[in-house]
Amino acid sequence: MLDLDAIDVEEIATALADQTDYEHRWLIDPRTGEVAFWTSDLGIDGENPVELDELDLIVIEPLPSYVWYQDMVDFSDGIGDRGAGERLRRSLEGRGAFRRFKNALHQGHPELISAWHTLRDARARVRAVQWLADEGLIDEDAAQGFQRDHPEPALP
Repeated sequence: MLDLDAIDVEEIATALADQTDYEHRWLIDPRTGEVAFWTSDLGIDGENPVELDELDLIVIEPLPSYVWYQDMVDFSDGIGDRGAGERLRRSLEGRGAFRRFKNALHQGHPELISAWHTLRDARARVRAVQWLADEGLIDEDAAQGFQRDHPEPALP
């Protein structure tokens, strides 16, 4: 088992949210907790291509987009300004919801950007720690302790 304090939880959270493509992957060393970035053409050292199955590392598969989408829904539904919440909620309808939500937030409600980032990042960190526990890299008690010590922030 790895020591949770020695793991870069933010980096794991970034990897779990990275929905871009399969030409690159995030990996974790199960012995050290060190996170590596692999690309199909440059491997993990930036110079030597290597196949993923040749590495003794665990691939950090991104979480499905609906997980991150739900954060936007919960934020829109949870803020105190009902008008702003409704406008943000409408931005989530149909394809392109992530971009529209970001635009609606930045253009129409910049005062809510910090609260959104705080909620999004807090949830991402908890998901990262739970992923580590699910992979057997940290103790379940450590994951539960992290979640207990890092409650979700209150929304404005």
